[in-house]
Amino acid sequence: MDRLKGEFHTIRELLEGAERLAQQSGDAQPGAEHLLLSALSLPDGTARRAFERLGANPDDLQSAIAAQHADALQAVGIEVGAGESVVPAPEARGVFLSTPSAQTAFRRAVELSKHPKPRRLLGAHVVAAVAEMEHGTVARALRRMGLDREELAAAARDELAVPAS
Repeated sequence: MDRLKGEFHTIRELLEGAERLAQQSGDAQPGAEHLLLSALSLPDGTARRAFERLGANPDDLQSAIAAQHADALQAVGIEVGAGESVVPAPEARGVFLSTPSAQTAFRRAVELSKHPKPRRLLGAHVVAAVAEMEHGTVARALRRMGLDREELAAAARDELAVPAS
C-alpha cells in the first residue's frame, strides 16, 4: 500500500509541476517538455542524475527550451524578447489536461516503470520516455544542449539500474 501511496504522490507532483511550468511559460496545456522539466524537480533525483551522467547541466534545459521556442517564433516572423510570452498564462483548471506529446510521454514513462519488473515511477522513467521522442520541442532542445537522445535514454536506463538507497 505504501508503494501505491508513493506512486500516487510522485504522479501528482509530476503532473502538477508540469501544469505549473506550462502556465508560467504561457502555454495552454503542458507538453512533454513540461513533464521533463517537472521530472527534474522530483525528489528521487534520478532525472537530474541521468543528465549529469552525460556531463550535462539539467538546469540548462529550461533555457534551451525557451531558446528553441524563440527560434521557432522568429522563423515565422514573430520577435519575442527575453522573458516575454506570446500568450497570457491560462487560468488554473484543476483537471489535468495536456498535449498529445505529454500524454504519450507520460504513458510511456508509466510503461517503462512497469517493465522488466514493476517499480514506482521515477524521474528517470520520464527522461527515458521523452528521450525516445524523435520530434518536437524536447528533441530540439536536447540537440541545442548538444545531447544525443539515445545517449540520454541510455543514461536514464543506467540510472534506473542503480539500486535505490
